[in-house]
Amino acid sequence: MLFIGELCYIEDKVDKEENDLDLVTIILGLFVFMHIALAFTIVFLERKNPMSTWAWLLVFTFVPVGGIFLYFIFGRKLTGKKLFIWDNKSKLGVRKAVENQLQLLDEDSFPIPDHYQQHKDLFYLHLRNNDAILTQENEVEIFNDGEAKFDALIADIERAQHHIHIIYYIVRSDNLGWRIGRALMKKAQEGVTVRFLYDDMGSRRLSRKFISALKQSGVLVESFFPSLIPKINFKINYRNHRKLAIIDGQIGYIGGFNIGDEYLGENRKFGYWRDTHLRIVGESVTNMQTRFILDWNQASKNQILQYEPSYYEAIPRGDVGVQIVSSGPDSEWEQVKYGYIKMIMEAEEYVYIQTPYFIPDESLADVVKIAALSGIDVRIMIPNKPDHPFVYWATYSYIGNMLEAGAKVYIYQNGFLHAKTIVVDGKLASVGTANIDVRSFQLNFEVNAFLYSEKVAAELIEHFQKDMDNSYLLTFEAYQQRSLRIRFKESVARLISPIL
Repeated sequence: MLFIGELCYIEDKVDKEENDLDLVTIILGLFVFMHIALAFTIVFLERKNPMSTWAWLLVFTFVPVGGIFLYFIFGRKLTGKKLFIWDNKSKLGVRKAVENQLQLLDEDSFPIPDHYQQHKDLFYLHLRNNDAILTQENEVEIFNDGEAKFDALIADIERAQHHIHIIYYIVRSDNLGWRIGRALMKKAQEGVTVRFLYDDMGSRRLSRKFISALKQSGVLVESFFPSLIPKINFKINYRNHRKLAIIDGQIGYIGGFNIGDEYLGENRKFGYWRDTHLRIVGESVTNMQTRFILDWNQASKNQILQYEPSYYEAIPRGDVGVQIVSSGPDSEWEQVKYGYIKMIMEAEEYVYIQTPYFIPDESLADVVKIAALSGIDVRIMIPNKPDHPFVYWATYSYIGNMLEAGAKVYIYQNGFLHAKTIVVDGKLASVGTANIDVRSFQLNFEVNAFLYSEKVAAELIEHFQKDMDNSYLLTFEAYQQRSLRIRFKESVARLISPIL
């Protein structure tokens, strides 16, 4: 009897182990099926670009379990109905103005100065691709220092009479954040309408106390793509990276500075913060206002902003040509990137680029290399320290290709370089929020000012040349001498660069 009992026990144990093995097999089979299904979805249904597709397939290969969850958080395409509704375009006259300018360009009768004529294809591109109306009566002031930029912004806030519209990717509840916050609260209490829009992920450290104080004072506050679950945001990959401020519909700010003490150079890790921002007075403020209204209405559920004439009282001033160009993952086209490519294609003498990240896709990389190989003086300036390590090493991997093609590469030494500027032949420039990387071109919501002005271009060149004094020239020979450890970091970062 004892023998029979032991035999039954052994049989039960074997059956249990077999059942456990079957369960493990089923689970493993399920994961394999999910990976195959997900890979099929990415390759054949979502139709991502090849670089991004291979990067995600690489993640699935080396991170077999976590890769699925990473994809659902970081890799999904932005779907659903159109985010930004232009239902009032006809009231604003945008459609009519765009059609009129396109017709004039087609008829070669657009009223622009002679030295702009060579860039009319770029005008046309932004008009047709982005409804970016060209305005020619603008006055532009350039800031590359945080103290000066925020002093000017706060002074304009304090003079506001009707409304203040602000959107920033990163807002800190530190000294600078509270300084701007108090200025906004004071104007709201005086009866000025103040709208404050921030990105939920970029400003994830913004304190509840700060937001509460703004709301209690009468400031209207909204966040872009907020988290539905605390600490978890399923749209983490699609962020509003724009930085705009519009005062009374007459003054506009656009550029790279966010709101925080580090942008005043008060962070020990980064040191001095070198950025580029514009203060614009003139017709193009109208287009900046429209961009803000679209973003606000997407984020707001109960405080929809109507297109009232009082928001469009821009005063023509100056002679700088400006197009305000937006891009984002909700669009079929990569508008800012196309603008960059077209600018570089039109270069006859030189191209000066400043960017914190240089991770171009194949199309932009080829254009820069072709320009350098053609004898164009291509100069690229990047920072000497990372704020995102993988992005930093990916940048260095692409910089090697540019050096080999003959471009000059400058490594900025005096703190951290965050400017996003391109200047071509002293006639054409772009300043805005878009970095030279796949994230800015395909994932983030960005906005740039494309500037047609010899005066503005000359000032940007002057700033670039001063920055060269605080930089060292990286030669191709020096680049080739980097260590095996650095080469390995670059190779890994480059492989996953399409999804960084």
